[in-house]
Amino acid sequence: MDKLAEIRSQELICLERALSDTDRRAFWLMKAEEWAQRALDEITSQFGGDRSTDTEAQTRSSGSHHA
Repeated sequence: MDKLAEIRSQELICLERALSDTDRRAFWLMKAEEWAQRALDEITSQFGGDRSTDTEAQTRSSGSHHA
């Protein structure tokens, strides 16, 4: 869990810099998004799942409801 907290902290730092560094706002927002993705990856790894498999399963199950 400490690793997830560190990742979220880095994401927050990037978001704060995006607010203060208007010249490089896009860069900092991109970096914040990268940290957010790392956080999702960390959460997934802690639960032993694979997000791509979960997404595919949701797509299949939602498709079957429309048939």
